Amino acid sequence: MQELLQSIAPWLSDNAIFTPSTIAQYWGGFVNTVQLVFISLVIGLFLAVPLAIGRASPIWLLRKGIWLYTWIFRGTPLLIQLYIAYYGLAFIPGVQDSLIWPLIKDPLYPALLAFTLNTAAYTTEIFYGAIKAMPRGELEAARAYGMSPMLAYRRIILPSALRRALPAYGNEVIFMLHASAIASVVTIADLTGVAYNIYSRYYAPFSAFIFVALCYMVLSFSIQGGFRLLEKRMLAHLKPR
Repeated sequence: MQELLQSIAPWLSDNAIFTPSTIAQYWGGFVNTVQLVFISLVIGLFLAVPLAIGRASPIWLLRKGIWLYTWIFRGTPLLIQLYIAYYGLAFIPGVQDSLIWPLIKDPLYPALLAFTLNTAAYTTEIFYGAIKAMPRGELEAARAYGMSPMLAYRRIILPSALRRALPAYGNEVIFMLHASAIASVVTIADLTGVAYNIYSRYYAPFSAFIFVALCYMVLSFSIQGGFRLLEKRMLAHLKPR
């Protein structure tokens, strides 16, 4: 990155907004945004799979408990959830004297907590819908082969449901990328936070925010293209010949 900045420094020397310093800040914001979204999505995905199975469980208490969790996190704004995680957790008795206090006072970890719980709730409902939409014939075939419920989930239901959930999950990934722009309100130097700092310094809102908007567009269309390739590969058997 330093070599790149040095190579374009002469071109940037006459530009008050895009200087080697601001380009480095934008790059740092880009990295922070990608890391925050990627880690939240990975953890949320691993949480959502067992939660979706529990959501489809015949056990009433388990099913309703997971439904309550998804209902709360899908029914409240992500910004409010972020505020509660960042500002609210610190006021729980005993937290400031506990071992987790160094993590809670760092804005990155409350943001990760809020984003992970939010995306896990949406992803749980996406996978739950895909499980409930399973063709009845596939379930009957699994029973005909003598598969136990756990074996049917592992070999038939989950692979089929996850493939069918790909288009909706791709939208969730892009939504989380766009929603990550609010991380700057808790002092995280993501793309939006960097753009705001540069705007405050140079009073150039169009240059700062339009450049960041282009960065988000590049990321969004890259994600969209990646999911289209996955859909073509994994859902090819569903297309009529």
